[in-house]
Amino acid sequence: MALRVCLKVKGKTTKGLKALEEQLATQRFKKWSTWVIKKAKVITHYGFIPLVIIIGMNSEPKPQLSQLLSPI
Repeated sequence: MALRVCLKVKGKTTKGLKALEEQLATQRFKKWSTWVIKKAKVITHYGFIPLVIIIGMNSEPKPQLSQLLSPI
């Protein structure tokens, strides 16, 4: 986790700092959510077909792997 740095400023400039902190938090959230979505796309892309095969192998009646992979 990142360390949070607090700056002590004299006067009424704390409103600007709060707005800056909110803006930084928004940017961090955008970066994090973009990263999560990219990883989810990759996991879905490479995991969907193996998931379908595993679900098919566990169904009744038990098909053979060649029956699951053939298009007919």
